Amino acid sequence: MKPGGLLRKADKIYRLICHGDLARSGSTMPDLTAVRYKVKRGPFGEITGTHVNFFEQLLGHNRVITDPNECDAYNVDWVKTVRGSSRLVLKPKTTDEVKEILKFCNHNRLAVCPQSGNTGLVVLEKHVEQYGLMMPLDLGAKGSCLIGGNISTNAGGQRLLRYGNLHGSVLGLEAVTADGRVIDSISTLKKNNTGYHLKNLFIGSEGTLGVVTKVAIQCPTRPSSQNVAFVGLNSFDKVLKTFVLAREKLAEILSACEVIDSWSMGISTDLLYLKSPLGQKHQFYMLIETSGSNQEHDEDKLMSFFEIRERLGEGCLRDGYCFKYDVSLPLPHFYKLIEALHERLDTSRIVRISGFGHLGDGNLHVIVATPEYDLEIESQLEPFLFEYVSEQRGSVSAEHGIGFKKTKYLSYSKDKSAIQLMKEIKSLMDPNGILNPYKVLP
Repeated sequence: MKPGGLLRKADKIYRLICHGDLARSGSTMPDLTAVRYKVKRGPFGEITGTHVNFFEQLLGHNRVITDPNECDAYNVDWVKTVRGSSRLVLKPKTTDEVKEILKFCNHNRLAVCPQSGNTGLVVLEKHVEQYGLMMPLDLGAKGSCLIGGNISTNAGGQRLLRYGNLHGSVLGLEAVTADGRVIDSISTLKKNNTGYHLKNLFIGSEGTLGVVTKVAIQCPTRPSSQNVAFVGLNSFDKVLKTFVLAREKLAEILSACEVIDSWSMGISTDLLYLKSPLGQKHQFYMLIETSGSNQEHDEDKLMSFFEIRERLGEGCLRDGYCFKYDVSLPLPHFYKLIEALHERLDTSRIVRISGFGHLGDGNLHVIVATPEYDLEIESQLEPFLFEYVSEQRGSVSAEHGIGFKKTKYLSYSKDKSAIQLMKEIKSLMDPNGILNPYKVLP
């Protein structure tokens, strides 16, 4: 592999979770999603011993999980906001195994929830580094996130300002559809205008149209120098002016521009015990990164700057329950949403309201932390937050996807015709609706 080369990587293990009873009792917190949100079960088959036997013959006993306690680990998201009730977890290693599983599940109408299983973003970063390359995608959660999940939500991250999103970086992919067809679009050509770009259907579709099994990613040359400025400011107006100035003066070497408010900084300093690089407190902080050719910096110091930003998603969980939102807003309205939430919400029931994100692409991450799940606070947040975003012509999902919880708000960012076309595509590619049901589409 040469500088400016391509990464062609297969996710070696995929987790496919087959749904059984929608509301199995006996598990601990969080509440079952089916109970908390009153979900009506779709017309899917129930897992039987015959089904389990088929999968064990295909994969072997060690890659078929039926133990309820083991399954629970796969049924709960890492921030513990939703919990499914799947009774079977499968761990295929090859595209052929994924094909046979989906073909069987489609025939028996067994619902499937795909989870990326092996190739972590940080692993890929280390792999390409030895070739003088870098991953174009950089996320705060790179230590725990997986490239399959990143592709499923079209994650943007901190470097989108310079390298764009995955629709551009992914040159080709291989995917398996609900009926077991393998779509081989793994071409590494930079130009391949031969009809519809099928790869883009799978990027950002959240596993509802197929399971991505291989991907070819364009990896840029690793810059010899990365420099970071950590700046404290006392108004968001100054933040915007600083960003405009950085964009004008730094131009193409500007690779990241992050903003952190004082509440978010408190997560890093008070909960994670990270040291602020600045001697005094400010209302806002900015991380400005440039990538170039002059190598004069302290690598450890640069990493410590970004650690403050990157660990916010993890650190907020120490406050208790976190209502987390990922939206896009025009920059003039970027922080006004946080100010509106401070005015609207019952602060006596809240630990903190914080905002941080990627100024370069208008992506704001909102965290509202409460001691425990609070239905009253949730009702104050929704639909108000999404209505605000819609009024400013923003997006209710910037890079984390619609998932289950935002399906009823999809219309705030998509018109009726677009949603209807999305439903028709879903019906064409997955007529039995077995792939990741209850997600994305209302």
